[in-house]
Amino acid sequence: MTSTQELQRVAQALRAGQVIACPTEAVWGLSCDPDNDEALTRLMRLKERDPAKGVILVAASITQFAPWLEALPLALHAPLAASWPGPNTWLVPDNGRSHALVRGAHQSVALRVTDHPVMAALCKAFGGPLVSTSANRAAEPPAMSADEVRSIFGDEINAVLEGELGGQTRPSTIRDLASGKVLRA
Repeated sequence: MTSTQELQRVAQALRAGQVIACPTEAVWGLSCDPDNDEALTRLMRLKERDPAKGVILVAASITQFAPWLEALPLALHAPLAASWPGPNTWLVPDNGRSHALVRGAHQSVALRVTDHPVMAALCKAFGGPLVSTSANRAAEPPAMSADEVRSIFGDEINAVLEGELGGQTRPSTIRDLASGKVLRA
């Protein structure tokens, strides 16, 4: 497991608006503060990602998503609670809390409570949800190791949080909370 000192160092880098790489459930990811305009812009540029696509937010617990879930009908909380933590991303109606680059061109925000121990520990050390998007350039395969991240991005990434992938063989399932429709199996 990653040391507390290393987690604090990387969490501080995130608070300072930096973009970092870390292991997730299935692939290596890039993360940044979801409220930092400069960090989000830089992340989109690094990935060469269309800002209209938006990005996923991950948290250590459902309580870290409280600001994003305000005004959500209580009946819609049940599917979230039943599937988290785990590899389930939900598109939740945006209540105005999400940064435009997080939401993209959508009226919803993609949320997941991770069960990956390093990612969850990083969210706890940071004190809230983080952007989590695959570590790759647009249309390229995601990095599967820290060495691949370094090969792709070199010194464009401010920190690499060492750790192992979580054992999932594919990215999280994405469902629309309002309709229940599966958008990515």
